[in-house]
This record gives sequence, structure tokens and C-alpha cells, in this order.
Amino acid sequence: MGYAFEMAIPESGILAREGGAHIAYLKRAGRTPGIVWLGGFKSDMTGTKASALDALALDTGHAFVRFDYFGHGASSGNFREGTVTRWLGDALEVLDKLTDGPQVLVGSSMGGWLALHAALARPKRIAALLLIAPATDFTERLLWESLSADARRQILETGEWLRPSAYDLEPYPISRGLIEDGRKHLLLDKPIAIACPIRIVQGMMDPDVPWQHAMKLVEALGPDTQITLVKDGDHRLSSPRELALIVQILSALLAPLA
Repeated sequence: MGYAFEMAIPESGILAREGGAHIAYLKRAGRTPGIVWLGGFKSDMTGTKASALDALALDTGHAFVRFDYFGHGASSGNFREGTVTRWLGDALEVLDKLTDGPQVLVGSSMGGWLALHAALARPKRIAALLLIAPATDFTERLLWESLSADARRQILETGEWLRPSAYDLEPYPISRGLIEDGRKHLLLDKPIAIACPIRIVQGMMDPDVPWQHAMKLVEALGPDTQITLVKDGDHRLSSPRELALIVQILSALLAPLA
């Protein structure tokens, strides 16, 4: 009974980063391929989708790691100082230091963009990708290009604009550094050379990442890419039915790899 209880609780830990920063993580030991969760912009590793994947890992015996980026959740750092470069560095550090063997990356929203970059940076380590409402190139295509002239002026002149959020009481700070750094990581202007299987789940009622944006990503990816459109799905895709769909697709990805 005690052993089963211990197995049900993932290991919590801290991974040191440069400059005295640290990444908080939860790690469940298990077989390969492992699963790595990459959360979204301003989210943390305790959300419903990450918890549903942890339950799948516990049930099937697969290793599972989830973590908080710099300035997110239980990790150190000021969110305002975060950039795509820094958050991608966090993801690669987790992949390199906390996992062994092939991994399936599950990226949500911004985490989908980071998962694509991680697959390009570590092609031999990535067995498959599952992208949930992937916000590829979001700093440019979904933020900057949609901003009003006043919001752009604030970012350029003061270094920051506060974006109202439908998910938090407080607005999200959008920094000039975030926008400018994001331009170093744009992917949708050319084919994306990722050879592993890629599955995408996208809500058609998503106000943050339009389903047409996800289709542009499909066009840029290779032949082993499939997208599932949820007609009434929003950006979170966290209803019981949507969580069951995500788990089903991930299970189908894992089966031939185990």
C-alpha cells in the first residue's frame, strides 16, 4: 500500500539554470518513450491538461516530466524578463537533464511552438509531437500583427504593453524584448523539417489561436501530420470530452513506440 502511494506521487525537484535561476519540475519515473509537457504562455504545470497526462503516465507506466518556465509558476524569475529564447532554453535543459531515451513532446499553445523548435534542435531524441492549439510564431503573427497602433507605440516607446487576459484577473505584460526576440524564432515562412509523427488538436472556437493559423502550420509540416478540429473547442481544450480526446490521441502515438 505504501509503495503504491509513493508511485502515485511524482518526484518534485529544482533544476539549476544560469545566473542563479531555477526550473521547478515534477517527474514521474517510467518506461520509454517518455512524455514531456510544455505548457503555454503564462500557464503552469498544475493545469488540467498536464494533470490528465500525468494520470495517463501513471496508468501506462510511461515516464512523464512537466515543468514551469522561467517566470512561470513555481520557477524563479520575473515573467516580464522572459523571452522565447529563454523559455526554449528551459525546455531543452529539461529534455537534456531530466529525460532519457526517446520522448513524445506535448506542447500547448506557446508550448507547441517551443516543441517544434525542440524537435528541430534534438531530432534524435524526439519520437513524436502532440500539439494542442499550437501558437506557432505567436509573438509576431498573433500578437504584433493584431495590435492597435497605440499598443505598438506603448511597446516601442515604454518597453511594455499590458494585454487584458480572459484567463487571469491581471493583464499580461507584453514586452518589447519578447516581441523582438520572437522574431529570431519564426517558423511559418518556410517548410519545417521535422520527420517524426505530429498530431495537432485545435478548437475552431479558439479566440487566441484561430484554427486557420493551425492549418498554416499543417501546410508547413511533413507528410506524417494529422490535425483534429474540435468544432466547439476553445483555446483551453480542457473539458472532460476534450481531455479524453487528447489522451486518446497521445495513447495512439505512444502505442507503436513502446
